[in-house]
Amino acid sequence: MGAFFKSFVFAYKGIKEGAKQRNLKIHFLFSILSILLGFYFSISITEWLMVCLCIGFVISVELINTAIEYLVNWISPEQHPMAGKIKDLGAGAVLVAAITAIMIGIVIFGKYIIALCNH
Repeated sequence: MGAFFKSFVFAYKGIKEGAKQRNLKIHFLFSILSILLGFYFSISITEWLMVCLCIGFVISVELINTAIEYLVNWISPEQHPMAGKIKDLGAGAVLVAAITAIMIGIVIFGKYIIALCNH
């Protein structure tokens, strides 16, 4: 059972390390904003599930991308075209995740914001 709980300590350390990255701080900021908007607009359970899924998705992909960048920097500290491609692919995955989350956020919050503006 000790190894099981130790895995949570390692995972926490990974999140803490990732949180040092500027992009993850931005994702955390937008996550907090989404949660506050969810409370403000009293979104439905289904909408909450989608917001939580998007937050988890984007933050997870960003953490994986950070791990990829650390690994590439470790293996190839000098400039190398393949290292650049690997990093670009990881960054592309984060961009796709973030755009997907933004689109879902527009669908969820757009109607509430429009109603607020028309009120």
